[in-house]
Amino acid sequence: MQILILSLAPVFIILFYIYFRDKYEKEPLSMLFLALIAGAIAVVPVLIIGQFLDYIKPVLGIRGTAFYTSFIEAGLVEEGFKLLALYLLVWKNSNFNEKFDGIVYAVFVSLGFAAVENIMYVAEGGYKIALVRALTAVPAHALFGIRMGFYFGIAHVYKEIRTSYLIRAFTIPLILHGIYDFMLLSQIYFLLLAFIPYVVWMLVSSFQEMKVISDSSEFRPEENIEEKQEERI
Repeated sequence: MQILILSLAPVFIILFYIYFRDKYEKEPLSMLFLALIAGAIAVVPVLIIGQFLDYIKPVLGIRGTAFYTSFIEAGLVEEGFKLLALYLLVWKNSNFNEKFDGIVYAVFVSLGFAAVENIMYVAEGGYKIALVRALTAVPAHALFGIRMGFYFGIAHVYKEIRTSYLIRAFTIPLILHGIYDFMLLSQIYFLLLAFIPYVVWMLVSSFQEMKVISDSSEFRPEENIEEKQEERI
């Protein structure tokens, strides 16, 4: 039971933060719960495809194998199914009515995925793994989700750039995820040294993107006041 709590605690801490960060028009709890479930379900095809990719994995050496695992098995497959789950759940849903919603739903899907993944790793590795993943893997999934949601929300609102931003909603998290894992798996010393700065950069830039999207919300009170004044004029 304690291991289960340790597995899920970082997930719910981040979820609560994202929920309260959505300041102007919160999403229904029922939809957020479904987003978590969708992310958790996405683990199933990822595991199946991961086993197949392991089976056909070519002999590549340490760094080649690290690249394959990081960018194909993790980045491509995991972020691909997260995006698919996100799209199927909310793209045509009436609750998805502003850009920041893309971030909220993407993070909930990502952390639904991370919750199941974390339980699996922690059940096998114990308390030390729980602590390490609480500080690394779980926040990383959230940061990938923020990037996915940033582009996904913009794509939903602006039809003229929809295709290019949907592509970015997939490729940017894929690249960030791949780099993250490759730094840890490649056994390249300078990449290990750069790992913490890389995570800090992802954190800072993700918070900046959230601020930009939040400040441009059409539900922001001062924006509504300005619009009403313009209508009166």
